[in-house]
Amino acid sequence: MNIRQAVKMAWKSIWGKKGRAVLTMLGIIIGIASVMTIVSVITGYANKMMEQFEAMGTNRIAVSAYNNMYEEDENGNWVSVGRDYFPDIYDYCNGMKDLVVGVTPNAYSWDMTMVYGTKSTRNMSYEWDENNNLISAPPQFYYGSDQYAACSNLTIAKGRDLSLLDIQRYNQVVVLGAQAAQVFFGTADPVGKVVQINNQNFEVVGVYASRLNPDSGSQSTLDNFVLVPYTAHRVLGGENITDFIVVARDVTQMDEIVTRLDGFLKGLLNQGTSDYRVQPENEGMEYATESLNLIGGVLAGVAAISLMVGGIGIMNIMLVTVTERTREIGIRRAIGAQRSSIVTQFLIEAAMLCGIGGIIGILIGTLGCFILGTILFQMTIYPSAAVTAGAFGLSVLLGVVFGCYPAIKASNLQPVEALRAE
Repeated sequence: MNIRQAVKMAWKSIWGKKGRAVLTMLGIIIGIASVMTIVSVITGYANKMMEQFEAMGTNRIAVSAYNNMYEEDENGNWVSVGRDYFPDIYDYCNGMKDLVVGVTPNAYSWDMTMVYGTKSTRNMSYEWDENNNLISAPPQFYYGSDQYAACSNLTIAKGRDLSLLDIQRYNQVVVLGAQAAQVFFGTADPVGKVVQINNQNFEVVGVYASRLNPDSGSQSTLDNFVLVPYTAHRVLGGENITDFIVVARDVTQMDEIVTRLDGFLKGLLNQGTSDYRVQPENEGMEYATESLNLIGGVLAGVAAISLMVGGIGIMNIMLVTVTERTREIGIRRAIGAQRSSIVTQFLIEAAMLCGIGGIIGILIGTLGCFILGTILFQMTIYPSAAVTAGAFGLSVLLGVVFGCYPAIKASNLQPVEALRAE
């Protein structure tokens, strides 16, 4: 018997008992659909998360340098009176231009108030739409250096960026994120306008371009910010800035930069009242990726149980088929059919049964990916070609594996005994 004849006989057997075949394939269909949906949704979420990490930069090193000396201010609050270490760190990093893109303070404030005309952050609140996208929020206020844009993967869309002279001369200027500019100025050009921050006048000198795709639901959180020179904290209030970001030119150079910074800060902060920390930020990204992989593995394991149950169902129904077709097998063996042809016939039938179930599972899984991607992440998720091909190959492989025992049992039937079967 050639392969073509075996395929025809297998299809005839499956089509002749359509109801039983569908029920038999149910476990495979559910398992394949579950695996495809889980893998694709986890991959989609991981891509969305990586997009946000990449928008902020994945080659960043967090540096802290602070003095533990405090004193009580006029309001009874204890504030740091330690040294400002940023100029030293700034100069040191500028001496490593072959390794470092830039360095900037990593400081922000939630309690500043910005006013322009009738618009004020006092009147702004957090609002979400029906898809849980943040559509309205007060901007976040950041302190930065002239290298803030390089450290945050930002480019200027209008006007200019902060300059070193702005830092050194304590200029009261601001650069707006794309979303903050939209909220306060709409379609008007903000450059040259004067806003009030904590009752102090600041001139808008530039607007940054958006870092994310306009369709991304996270655009407002990443681009809704106001950047002021870090030296402006002397008029806006607050403690000395102790946290900084250093951005490496290449991820592979981060270990060397960390080692150099560690040695530099150890020599700079040689008093017992001072402390420091140097840590790559991509550790958080790696942790998040590992967590996603772990969750995906657990969910895929649950789906794999369904596939195992489906495979056992295939083996069970193939054993029933062997029993039903014992006389047919005896006739074929009596007229000279080889054991290998019997095995081939039943393996092809089991593989076709699982393959058809796999195709149906792939279609259901694709639909599930589209629905879940739209509901959970507001993005279109489709299984990749590799996932689709892998799912189909897995379903056929299951048919072969779980069909082996029934096929071997059929091929071991003795012609005389098989011909006696009713």
